[in-house]
Amino acid sequence: MNSLEQRMSNPAALLPDVMTAVKHLTRGIHSAGVPEQTLELVHLRASQINGCTACVHFGVLNAGRIGLSTERMLALPVWRESPLFDDAERAALALAEAMTRLADDPGAVDEQIWDAVSARFGEKELAAIILQIATANFYNRLNTTVRQPPVDSWV
Repeated sequence: MNSLEQRMSNPAALLPDVMTAVKHLTRGIHSAGVPEQTLELVHLRASQINGCTACVHFGVLNAGRIGLSTERMLALPVWRESPLFDDAERAALALAEAMTRLADDPGAVDEQIWDAVSARFGEKELAAIILQIATANFYNRLNTTVRQPPVDSWV
């Protein structure tokens, strides 16, 4: 088997109840008032870290749709050093990286990260950001396992 060949259909797509649940989860996340660009930035960053080709591809398409500039997308891996991200985005990106790397360090979401993100987002917004990061990691793990090829939409 070619190392790029898809192993099977996406598991979530094979189980309609799972796809329905994920769609409801996504709707809930996007109803909390967090800027769309912030949600997409944390999705893209988690997907970059996890090496999820399908999620990065879809994230870039979605980022363009919501007005996230190419310059900011290209600077995402170096968000700490880039002047293109505001303090709220930096706090959300720090949380995204820490949550995504929990296997490396279960204490990765330390007080400094938590204090920074909770100072910039209300509890409902913070819940949405945490759920967005967790959902990105969920899809990253599914897609990299089955070698999901990039698609232009998840229907």
